[in-house]
Amino acid sequence: MDRYAVIGNPISHSKSPQIHAQFAAQTGQAMSYEALLAPLDDFAGSLREFFVGGLGVNVTVPFKEQAWALVDERTPAAERAGAVNTIKRLADGRLLGDNTDGKGLVRDIQINHGLALKGLRILLVGAGGAARGVIQPILDAAPEQLCVVNRTVAKAEQLAALFVDQGPISAAGFDWIEEPVDLIINATSASLAGELPAISPKLIQPGHTVCYDMMYAKEPTTFNRWAAEHGAARCIDGLGMLVEQAAEAFQLWRGVRPDTGPVLAALR
Repeated sequence: MDRYAVIGNPISHSKSPQIHAQFAAQTGQAMSYEALLAPLDDFAGSLREFFVGGLGVNVTVPFKEQAWALVDERTPAAERAGAVNTIKRLADGRLLGDNTDGKGLVRDIQINHGLALKGLRILLVGAGGAARGVIQPILDAAPEQLCVVNRTVAKAEQLAALFVDQGPISAAGFDWIEEPVDLIINATSASLAGELPAISPKLIQPGHTVCYDMMYAKEPTTFNRWAAEHGAARCIDGLGMLVEQAAEAFQLWRGVRPDTGPVLAALR
């Protein structure tokens, strides 16, 4: 039985084992997938131990940047993102790192929710690892403008500078912009703490602006409740992104892309 896992800390909440079990059953793959808790001070040791026999892992909070440094080879997506969320053991034993988060986000928005990103004015809230991991695929979808907003403006500016050769990207502080945009993507983890990024409700054009929170929960997130109160046309959570990025990882490992629709429906 080929062995795979997700590694993080904490990890007990992870839906990845459930998702990949459904992918494996659907595609007839003989594989196991488990959740592994890594010590905060020895992720590298956990990775080494797993790859004695394991073939691939997903990496989650807070180890994605460490994973980037530990792999032997990176895909262009991972190289740009500065973070790795998927690792595959190659035939010669070397470790290949990829970042499937951005592909998962864009596929969820464009395929599952039918919103083409081409020509849109997009606001990306936050300038941490989650934001960095999705910028390249968003720019590849040809928006009119992608603006990264962050409380610490210098951090947003540094992030925008990394991708300025890839498309129309800019940076701003939370209180710099009040003109409505087409799509707001919350890449902060504020919703997990029941908090909101300090952006203006004027960014939402009632009945037009779509709001997307990369976090998800059983109930609408704090960000999506705020968006709905201010008239957002649609409020989307990050569960579809989770399933789509998992499908990208599964394809890298097994060479087949599962049908995400039934898995997402089952999780809902």
